[in-house]
Amino acid sequence: MKYIVVLGDGMADEPIEELGGRTPIAFAGTGELDRLSKLSEVGMVHTIPDGMSPGSDTANLSVMGYDPKKYYTGRSPLEALSIGIPMKDTEVALRCNLVTLSEEEPYEEKTIIDHSSGEISTEDAAILLEAVRKELESDVYRFYTGTSYRHCLIWQEGSVLKLTAPHDVLGQVIGQYLPQDEMLRMMQKKSYDILKDHPVNVKRKEQGLNPANSCWFWGAGTKPSLTSFEEKYHKKGVMISAVDLLKGIAAGAGMDNIIVEGANGGLDTNYEGKAEAAVKALLEDGYDFAYIHVEAPDEMGHQGSVQRKIKAIEYIDSRVIKYVVERMDASGEEYRLLVLPDHPTPIRVRTHTAAPVPYLLYDSSRPLDNTWNYNEEEAAASGNYIAEGHTLMEHLFSA
Repeated sequence: MKYIVVLGDGMADEPIEELGGRTPIAFAGTGELDRLSKLSEVGMVHTIPDGMSPGSDTANLSVMGYDPKKYYTGRSPLEALSIGIPMKDTEVALRCNLVTLSEEEPYEEKTIIDHSSGEISTEDAAILLEAVRKELESDVYRFYTGTSYRHCLIWQEGSVLKLTAPHDVLGQVIGQYLPQDEMLRMMQKKSYDILKDHPVNVKRKEQGLNPANSCWFWGAGTKPSLTSFEEKYHKKGVMISAVDLLKGIAAGAGMDNIIVEGANGGLDTNYEGKAEAAVKALLEDGYDFAYIHVEAPDEMGHQGSVQRKIKAIEYIDSRVIKYVVERMDASGEEYRLLVLPDHPTPIRVRTHTAAPVPYLLYDSSRPLDNTWNYNEEEAAASGNYIAEGHTLMEHLFSA
C-alpha cells in the first residue's frame, strides 16, 4: 500500500457572494475531485489546536501527525532547517520577508502593499538580500537566502518576540506592527534605505512589478526537535514542496525532500513536475509516502483574488490529482490518497483562519459509494469530523 497527501495550502474559504454563495472549492471546475468524492470518505478536520495561531507551520505539523502543542517552537526554525542553517540552542530564527511598502511617507507611516513583492524570483531576491547582508550582518545577526520572498535571519542570544506576519496586515499602516526590539526595528527601517533605490527594484518598477523595498521580520522561534517520521509511522516518506517551511518540517522529521525544477510556490508553479516526482518516488524509488504541497491557493487568498484562487484549485485537480490517480491506477499498486487544505485563507480577510477544513480520503482497494461532493458545506454535512488534526495521519495509515 502506498500513501499520498495532496495539500492545497489555504484552499478552504467562506461562501462568496460573487460566486453565488459558494466557496472557491465548490465553484471551481474539479472533475477529478468530483469523481473521487463519490468513492471516498469526505469530512472535516480541525488542524489548528485551540489557542494556537492558524499558520501553515502549526497546520502542516498537525496534518503530518505532529501535535503542534508538543512540537512547535516557531515557524522560522523549521525554514532554517530547510535552508541548512546549523542553529545553536542559544539562537533564534526569524523569517525575513522581502515586502513592498508604500514609498511617500516616513517609514512608520508606510502601508504594506504586498507581502511577497509580486512573488519575486529567488534570483532577484538573492541579489537584494546580499545588499542587506553587506550593510547589516554582524556576529549577532546573520542573513540567509531562502526562496522567492521568504528568507531567514539568525539572531545570536536572541529573544522569541511576538512579531506580526506581513500577510496579516496587508493594506495597513505598519507603525504599530514593527518590532519592539530596538535593533530589529532599526534593521527593518534601514533595509528600506538600502533597497528602495537598488537597481533590481528600479528595473522591477520599470517593468510594472512591485519593488521588494523592505525586510519584514516575523515568526521567531528556537531550534526544533521532531521525532523521525519513519520511526513514528514505519513509512519511508518524501516531501515535494517549493516552500522552505515544508522542506524544513520534512528535514526535521528525517524525510527526504525532492526539489522540482520550476516549482516556485506561485500560481505558475510546475504542477505536473510535482505529480511526476511523487509517482516516481512511490513506484520506482521505494518510498511509501509522498506529501505534495501546493502553495498557490494560499498566495491567491492573500492577494484577495477570487478568480486566481479558483484557477489554483482547478490546476491542483487537473494537473496534480488527476495525474497521480491515473498513474497509480495504471501501475496496479494499491494506494490511499488524502486531499485537504492545511487551513482556510478566506478572500474576505486575506489571511489564515482556524476554522476546520474539508478532507477527502480515497482508498483504491476499497472504494466507497456515496453522494458527497468535495467542498466545505458537504464535508460538514457528512457528519465525519476529526477534532484533532494530528490524528489524521494515523487515520490515513489505518488501512
